[in-house]
Amino acid sequence: MSTKEMDDLLPEQIPGFKVGEKKTIEEYTKLDAEDESLAKWKASLGLSSTSNLLPVSPNDKRKVVILEMALLVENRDPIIISLEKESELSLKDKKISFNIKEKSIYSLRIKFKIQHEIVTGLKYLQGVKKSGIRVDKLEEPCGSYAPNTVDKPYYEITFPENEAPSGMLARGSYSAVSKFVDDDMNVHLVLPWSFQITKQ
Repeated sequence: MSTKEMDDLLPEQIPGFKVGEKKTIEEYTKLDAEDESLAKWKASLGLSSTSNLLPVSPNDKRKVVILEMALLVENRDPIIISLEKESELSLKDKKISFNIKEKSIYSLRIKFKIQHEIVTGLKYLQGVKKSGIRVDKLEEPCGSYAPNTVDKPYYEITFPENEAPSGMLARGSYSAVSKFVDDDMNVHLVLPWSFQITKQ
């Protein structure tokens, strides 16, 4: 994937927004214990002194691990792409491609886990091109997450439904790139894939 393609798929910047200071899980847990609103926020992230964190391999430095992406198409079985053991290097040569019938209603489901530290402002970015021309760009905020626990081993998000385009000009092959990035502009995964819009 070229540098231009990578630079072309960046999250929108909000003027004046500054990312807060990084803290460890232990620091967050102890932070302003008497502040009720902060306690609610920490609870929404699953942070507590009694949380039993999911075991992580000491060699696995990833903070966000995309376990799988699934394409959910109306009236057919989900197309599931397992990504847990993939790296950017291994994905370079992997051919991920599928067919979508025109006018089909479809959505994307992401299953992932967080490890080592809290990740804030995770976003899913997607760029779609046909014949080298950008035809669609998507930015979906996913939220902020604490590391997964034994009780909650993964997170799952299903994005809003879309309708596949139709007509002679819409049919054909498309190339796409999915990218996961956080508020600190850390890129957690870049996934190139392709799809065909078909008549039948």
